Amino acid sequence: MNTTGEPTDAPRGSGENHATIEATETFLAHRRLLFTVAYEMLGSVADVDDVLQETWLRWTAVDTSDIAEPRAYLVRITTRQALNRLRSVKRRRETYVGSWLPEPLLTTPDVAGDVELAESVSMALMLVMETLSPTERAVFVLHEAFGFGYDEIAAAVDKTPGAVHQIAHRARRHVEDRRPRRSVSLREAETAVAAFRHALETLDLQELLDILAPEVVAIADGGGLKQAWPRPIFGADKVARFIIAGPAKHDVTYSVETTSVNGSPALAFYVDGRFDGVMAMNIMDGRITGIYFIRNPQKLSRLDTEVELTLE
Repeated sequence: MNTTGEPTDAPRGSGENHATIEATETFLAHRRLLFTVAYEMLGSVADVDDVLQETWLRWTAVDTSDIAEPRAYLVRITTRQALNRLRSVKRRRETYVGSWLPEPLLTTPDVAGDVELAESVSMALMLVMETLSPTERAVFVLHEAFGFGYDEIAAAVDKTPGAVHQIAHRARRHVEDRRPRRSVSLREAETAVAAFRHALETLDLQELLDILAPEVVAIADGGGLKQAWPRPIFGADKVARFIIAGPAKHDVTYSVETTSVNGSPALAFYVDGRFDGVMAMNIMDGRITGIYFIRNPQKLSRLDTEVELTLE
């Protein structure tokens, strides 16, 4: 499965089975939705690709003529496969070197314009969802982001509707207690990011302090492959000084460009002309409350192609 096209094992040639062709067409018609569901559960494009490949294989193996609602059935398969994968990666992330951040997505302008969609894939919310159990995360994503009913979710997670209702309530309360607030429009976010970019380019400490909220938290993910802040940094003064100190410590040339990551304005960093990382931000009341700096090269290889997402 690739991130922009059809399943890699899709049959071709004169011997194609008609039912498989129709099933594949149905799968591709819902692929953006399935990708978004799996990404919100996993935060890793490589894992999402594997989940969607398995979803397609299972979908083409069933008698689709008896399925009244292909969209719901496909989401069910995707959720089950994502749950299996999530339980596995949860254990793997316990041994991850340094802080872990979701794999960033280069998103299309329509994602930034959709408030609900941009919020559901924001780095801030994705990090909060990492604190949920796999089942809680699946229920929260399907109910809160995609609006699925308890009966539909129950079939996907092998629970009763009553149990799903309780899980949804618990997960929602957990997320609401920890979710960073976003109270700015896209234009206000762009203004804040532009001010932050100027402060970075000029290495102006006061400008940084002016745009950072006093309670700002900065997290960097190098995955043990690139140097990164070993743990989260708290507070505007510490964050600003860490940022200023970076270029001063190394005899390299830094440059910054504006981009769009996970539905929000972000910054792409270049070192000596080579792409080095991307920084996403959470913004409230015109100031930056969260900084998420991804330098792990394994999470940056797909940022040359925009990803289409949807909640429908």
